[in-house]
Amino acid sequence: MLNPGATIGILGGGQLGRMTALAAARLGYRSHVYTMEADSPGAQVTPLVTVATLDDAAALAKFAQTIDVVTYETENIPLAAVDAILPHAPVHPGRDVLQVAQDRLREKDYLRGIGIETASYREVAGAASLARAMRDLGGRAVLKTVRMGYDGKGQAMIGPETDAERAWAALGTELAILEAFVDYRCEISVVVIRTETGSVANYPPVENQHVNHILDTTIAPARISPELAMRAEAIARHIAEKLSVVGVLAVEMFVTQDDRLLVNELAPRPHNSGHWTIDACPTSQFEQLVRAICGLPLGSTERHADAVMKNIIGPDVERWHEFLGEPMTKLHLYGKRAAPPGRKMGHATRLLPRR
Repeated sequence: MLNPGATIGILGGGQLGRMTALAAARLGYRSHVYTMEADSPGAQVTPLVTVATLDDAAALAKFAQTIDVVTYETENIPLAAVDAILPHAPVHPGRDVLQVAQDRLREKDYLRGIGIETASYREVAGAASLARAMRDLGGRAVLKTVRMGYDGKGQAMIGPETDAERAWAALGTELAILEAFVDYRCEISVVVIRTETGSVANYPPVENQHVNHILDTTIAPARISPELAMRAEAIARHIAEKLSVVGVLAVEMFVTQDDRLLVNELAPRPHNSGHWTIDACPTSQFEQLVRAICGLPLGSTERHADAVMKNIIGPDVERWHEFLGEPMTKLHLYGKRAAPPGRKMGHATRLLPRR
């Protein structure tokens, strides 16, 4: 167990790093943020900041010598960066978890291997390979890069009329995955937390609504049956236990028209769809992360209110005063200066009576 006063290293200085550092401070921990931007959201809330790239071995080694444990705010961390830190400090959720979650093909293969249902998929390594995969899956599908893509980036819709040569050239990658299009009723996610001793807790499933491939609104709890919610929670806990996660894992799922649950993606870190927990639960997903990686008991995941979390995207940040005008709405701004279209600038959580 790490006592208060210890230093948590956070790889990444975005809003997730910022909110993790704020949660750590409330429990008496220091945070050292490793970021590529000097004025990043995370760097604004702690005096301990390293500004360097993730391939800077010297900077990583120096950073690792100042901290007691490390976590990360994105699964797109090079494994070499983790390897540079591990001789000096533990990294949670862990190298193996990161290796699975940052590669869509590896992730799907892993999920299938532990008995979790996903959409049908094929590995694609060129235009001819894509054409074969399109014939195998039939109808509509989604072509995705194996690594890095998020918020709709690095992916394209594929239909029977799609020209495989053009689609492959436009994606600009050497390896991809083609996933059969899922006719889903809604998309949900479950945030689960696990400690090194095997204690597991989870928040209820929430319903996620996207606009232009970016999460727009999260409704907590999801408007699904209790039986379906229990199944979703069991799936998330099973994955966290099989991966031996130490920290937070978000599991995104599709609910099909016939109530099947297909796991879409894993995120081994706090998740956008869990931001509502800051204001509607005794213990937020960020505090749970701090508790888990420091060896503390987990807090309650019960909610004292239902919630609707709205992302504040791009120029909509200029409406910040409107959110403050709603007495039961909590505003969170991330301190980002530029607000181009599509950039997450903050979020607002409207608290509602429990239903």
